[in-house]
Amino acid sequence: MAPVISSINPNHGPAAGGTAVTISGSGFTGATTVRFGTVPVSAFTLVSDTQITTNAPAGTGSVAVTVTSPLGTSNGATYTYGTVPVISGLNPASGTVGTSVLISGSGFTGASSVNFGTTSAPFTVLSDSQIQATAPAGSGTVLVTVTTSAGTSNGVAFSYTAAPVITSLNPASGPAGGGTTVTISGAGFTGATSVKFGTASALFTVVSGTQITATAPAGTGSVPVTVTTSAGTSNSVTYTYSTSAAPSLTSLSPNQGPTSGGNTVTLSGSNLSGATSVLFDGHAATITANSSTQITVTAPAGAAAPANVTVTTAAGVSNPLPYFYVAAPAITGIDPTMGPTGGGNTVTLFGSNLALTSAVHFGSGAATNITIVSDSQITATAPPGTGTVLITATTPGGTSTIGLGNAYYIYVAPPVITSLSPAQGSASGGDDILIRGSNLTYTDAVHFGTAPASFAAVSDTMVVATSPAGAVGPVTVTTHSPGGTSNGATFQYQP
Repeated sequence: MAPVISSINPNHGPAAGGTAVTISGSGFTGATTVRFGTVPVSAFTLVSDTQITTNAPAGTGSVAVTVTSPLGTSNGATYTYGTVPVISGLNPASGTVGTSVLISGSGFTGASSVNFGTTSAPFTVLSDSQIQATAPAGSGTVLVTVTTSAGTSNGVAFSYTAAPVITSLNPASGPAGGGTTVTISGAGFTGATSVKFGTASALFTVVSGTQITATAPAGTGSVPVTVTTSAGTSNSVTYTYSTSAAPSLTSLSPNQGPTSGGNTVTLSGSNLSGATSVLFDGHAATITANSSTQITVTAPAGAAAPANVTVTTAAGVSNPLPYFYVAAPAITGIDPTMGPTGGGNTVTLFGSNLALTSAVHFGSGAATNITIVSDSQITATAPPGTGTVLITATTPGGTSTIGLGNAYYIYVAPPVITSLSPAQGSASGGDDILIRGSNLTYTDAVHFGTAPASFAAVSDTMVVATSPAGAVGPVTVTTHSPGGTSNGATFQYQP
C-alpha cells in the first residue's frame, strides 16, 4: 500500500529553506524519495514506518510534500514558503517605556515575536505591513526586530528617553510675590515643555540638558517644582515661599576695593538674616558673618568698574548698591630721587591710578603732606630714613609694586668737611683745593663764602675744587649735596 502523510511539522518556513521538518503518517518503510513540490530533498531520515525527518529545500509559495516508496507516492501535504519580514520604519522612533510604536514594513503576517533589543514586546499584527507594539523595559538605543516563520527582520533603532530628573534648586526659597530667578539643576531637560511650581506654570529657559532657569510665580507655603518633557514629568523638589520681608541694603563699607578682591566689606541694612548669597555683579562673595542688620563678606575679584552688590535670602533679592573696583596704583618716576636722611623735603611721584592715594611710604616710613595733583601725579613730604628705599602709594586699589620706571629713593647723609689742602690761596683765585671729609659722593655745589666754585667729586671722602677770586682774608668753604649743607672750613685768601 502507498505511504500516507497525516501531518507536517512545521508546515511553513523561509524561502531559503533549511527548516527541519518532521513528516508523520504511515507506510514510510522503504521510502526512496521525499519531495517539496517538484524538488527532491537531498537527504532524509526514515525514523520509523510512521515518521521521516528532513530539511526543507529552498522554494516559494505553497507546495505539496510527498513521500515515494516502492509501493507508490503518498498524498500531498501543504508546506508554505514565506519571505523574511522587513522593517522600513518606526513611529515614533524614540520614547519611554510603555510608548506605543507603529512598526511599518512587509512580511509581518504570522509574526511570532517583536523584540526591542533582546526584550520581547507585546504586539498586535494589524496587517502584513503594520504591527502595533508597546516598548518594553529598556534604556539607551536598541534594535527593533520582527520574527516570523520565515526568519527575523532587519533591525531598526529605537531610542529610550528618560524622564527628566531634578537634583537641586538655587535658591530653594523666595518671596510670596514671586519673581525670584531659580536655577534648576538635574538631567534630561532638553526639550522641556513646562516647569511648574506646585500647579502654577513658570516662565523658564532651557540653558542645557542639565540646567533650567525659571522665574518663580507667586505662591505660598512649600510647593513641589517639576519639569515636564516629552519623556515624562520629573521628580519634585520643594520650593518654599517666605512670608518674611525681602532684604534691604543701606550702605557698604568700604564701597571700593582692589580688582583682585580679597578685602573685607561690611554690608548694612535690614532683613539680612539667613543670607544665601552676596553677589558683586553676579560674582559670589564669601560670607564670613551674618546678622539681621549686617553681613561681612570677602569681596571677589572684579574688573576696574562699578559693580552692583545684592543680597539674597529666602525672602528674595535686595536692592543693589554700587561697589567700585579700583585698579592698583603704579609709580613710574620720582623727583628728586635723593634727599636728606632727616627727611622733610618735598618729593613728586609720577605714575597712574594715584587719584585715590591715602598713604605714601618711603620704605616703611610714612610720608606726610600728601597732595593729589592728578591721577598721574602726587607730592609728599619725605620722612626720615637711610639707604635706598622703595616708594609706594596705597589706594583702595591696593599698594603699588615694583614695575616699569624708577620708584627708588636714596637717603643721603649730610656732607662733612674735615680739612682743606691747601687752606689758603691767591685772592685772584684759580687754586686747586683738595677738600677732605665724608658723605661727599653726591656733592652738587661748593662755595667759598658766597661764591660758587667749580669742582669734581673724586670719592665719598674727597672733592677737588678750584677757588674763585675773593677778597683778602678768611672765608668759609662749604659743600652741598641732597643730604644738606656741610659744616664750614676756613680758607685764607692772600694778596
